[in-house]
Amino acid sequence: MDILNDIKKTISDIVKYDSSQYPPVKSMPFGKGAADCLKYFLSLASSFGFEVKNYDNYAGEVIFGSGEEFAILAHLDVVPAGSGWTHEPFGGEIDSAHGRIWGRGTMDDKGPAVIALYCLKALKDEGFVPKKKIKLIVGCNEENGWECIKYYTSHAHMPEVGFSPDADFPVIYAEKGILQLALKFNVNADFTGLCGGERANMVCDYCEVVAPGDKAKLKKYNLAYADGKVISKGKSAHGSTPELGKNAIASVLEYLGLTQMHSLLFCDGFNLCKLQDVTGKLTFSPDVITQSGNEILVICDIRYPATFERAQVLSAIEKRGVPYEILHEQLPLYNNKDCELISTLCAVYNEVTGKHMQPVAIGGGTYARALKCGAAFGPEEDGEESTIHKPDEYITFEKIEKCFKIYKLAIERLCK
Repeated sequence: MDILNDIKKTISDIVKYDSSQYPPVKSMPFGKGAADCLKYFLSLASSFGFEVKNYDNYAGEVIFGSGEEFAILAHLDVVPAGSGWTHEPFGGEIDSAHGRIWGRGTMDDKGPAVIALYCLKALKDEGFVPKKKIKLIVGCNEENGWECIKYYTSHAHMPEVGFSPDADFPVIYAEKGILQLALKFNVNADFTGLCGGERANMVCDYCEVVAPGDKAKLKKYNLAYADGKVISKGKSAHGSTPELGKNAIASVLEYLGLTQMHSLLFCDGFNLCKLQDVTGKLTFSPDVITQSGNEILVICDIRYPATFERAQVLSAIEKRGVPYEILHEQLPLYNNKDCELISTLCAVYNEVTGKHMQPVAIGGGTYARALKCGAAFGPEEDGEESTIHKPDEYITFEKIEKCFKIYKLAIERLCK
């Protein structure tokens, strides 16, 4: 199919934009890379004959059809590349030998956004006339606070129903609540420059501190020493699945003898991880650490089960006497498994794949919760390697073709 080759090339091209968040510049609230990426996407959609609109480089939309509104919510921003890559993170390398495209955003979420756009093009070219106004909405700040969605909802009308191709198949009916907190610790510091981590929702893969080198302790905690700094290297992962990574902060705290802080942050010292429901256990991921004199600030990403209240999380931290500031929060998402949206999406997935899966719940937070009735819908599947927020992120040619078939049929079924 020629359209699949077009999709591959477009994914390769759009990955080349470093759309991770940078300081704002004039008319570019999230930096030039994100603005250029959005311009590229909307220009391509316009060339396909769709009506498009750019909301001041916060978000954009592609419109197809008329009537009751239906949303497809995706994002074009990415987390920073991080370390450990063996392919260029923003190279968009098309690896035909292995059937993959390498690069940051191939799966989260540029690849699915591009596939969704080509699904609209294919339906339009086939003469399909949707009985709903389909809005493919693409944001530029999903990974860092959702200011894009806030801006969009204050300048445009957000549909009530839709899906976001930014999580797992077969379909997500519930998402955990999200709290990102800055915890403050006061210590008698005989060290300086303690720092690590890049984003609140990425497991820290590098941490360093200026401190004396102790060979025995360096060996014990598997740390390096260079230029007067103790260095810890870990493995990044999504903040909602910290168990899939290796947090570089933990061993540095042990090296420095900050046992109480280590216990609170890495040994469930707040007694929170016992909280559990059908959406899973609470996860607690200390992802960014900085030092200012005797004060240490740790930004933690907490995903709490959907049927619990945020007050239960905050009270547990307050009981330990640790000051905190709420940096970002999102309430849980919980849908009826049998509603039309969830049942249709699940049925489409099973029809295309020949499987017999049931709706699932996740710890990740997607744009779906911006809708009254929203669901995350792919692209990942159970049992396959996940490289989202990790080095050497990739999307396979097989995944592109499968997602194209699934999303195209889902849009047709829900908008006919």
